Amino acid sequence: MKALEKAHTAIVLAAAGLALAGCGGNGSSTAGTQRVVLALDFTPNAAHAPIYLASHEGYDKREGIKLSIRTPGSGPDSLKLLTTGRADIGVLDINDLGLARERGEDLVGVGALVQRPLAALIAQPSIRRPRDLDGKRVGVSGLPSDPAFLRAILSRDGGDLSTVKQVTIGFGAVPNMVTRKVMAVPAFWNAEGVELRQRGIPVREFRVDDYGAPRYPEVVLVTTRKTLQQRRAMVVHTLAAIAQGVKTMVSNRPLATQVIAAAAGNADPKLIRAQVDALATAVEPPLLLNRSILQQWSAFDARTGLLPRPVDIDRAFDFTVASLGRSKGSSS
Repeated sequence: MKALEKAHTAIVLAAAGLALAGCGGNGSSTAGTQRVVLALDFTPNAAHAPIYLASHEGYDKREGIKLSIRTPGSGPDSLKLLTTGRADIGVLDINDLGLARERGEDLVGVGALVQRPLAALIAQPSIRRPRDLDGKRVGVSGLPSDPAFLRAILSRDGGDLSTVKQVTIGFGAVPNMVTRKVMAVPAFWNAEGVELRQRGIPVREFRVDDYGAPRYPEVVLVTTRKTLQQRRAMVVHTLAAIAQGVKTMVSNRPLATQVIAAAAGNADPKLIRAQVDALATAVEPPLLLNRSILQQWSAFDARTGLLPRPVDIDRAFDFTVASLGRSKGSSS
């Protein structure tokens, strides 16, 4: 049975390779190399290391593609670039994918870039557990997901969101925690959490998967259904290149640090290294999408109000493409 499955996979991959070679796509920089525009969800950071390593180490060229990485402008715009056809693949928070589909955008998750939740409630050290925030000031970004996120963690610990004084601070989590203007902020433990610790600021972290959330993939690679139908081979080859990038990130953290620090405008290498170290255990297995876990994520988001209703997992995700990309990545 396994031999038949391997043979079938080999046939599919060979067909994908032929299709890619004959596909014009968005143009190519060299003969037989197809340009793939990949839009990031945020400024370059450790979560994007597998993508930048795929380009830096030439894994994309081995797959017959050339990654063109688009960084966001004044705000995250990967969703807009995808839906307007100006990007082939985008990086999205999984909750943003759910919200986009709720608005009628026919986007499809094709791979998991980060395999566990990154969201956390980061609090001052005097806050020993989430319910200690009752009656306290908590900084929120202004995004509608923040109150639902707060409610999920607080209620799990017996707290009451209605008593919390929510203060809109935009995306200034770090400075507001440093100056102690707020007692806690919803943020990412791999980014703001790491930065605060690197700056010597003591904090406590209450990670969402310790308070009722399943171990869902926080960051996913997404494309439109139209692109997936018309250029499926391109997606497979792109995932194969990024799968190799994941492996390099885990095995060569100094290189991942160097590449991301340069992409982020020569950012502090010590901070980038700390963020790479924090994420290195959260990116494996490369790209894997687990249907059961995604169903649990969908139910959790609907139950807590992060999404208005459960997501149709089999419409929102394509499991075959990720498997093919992983298989190619393993054999490259």
